[in-house]
Amino acid sequence: MPWQEREPLDGPIGVPLVDLLDRLMATGVVISGDLVIAIADVPLVRLSLHALLSSVTERVPAPWADSGPL
Repeated sequence: MPWQEREPLDGPIGVPLVDLLDRLMATGVVISGDLVIAIADVPLVRLSLHALLSSVTERVPAPWADSGPL
């Protein structure tokens, strides 16, 4: 059988964390989530998170005319 003839892999299978972060920051990633704290089906507190993570590059111009809101 051909699958039994292969040699076992020496290292773990997957992408190193540094490479994964590099790929995510090169393209950007959006994080979104909601947390609701409720007692007896009555919502008491709601937290919403919406974040955009991206790298900064000189090739993409800033969307602000004066180089930033600060």
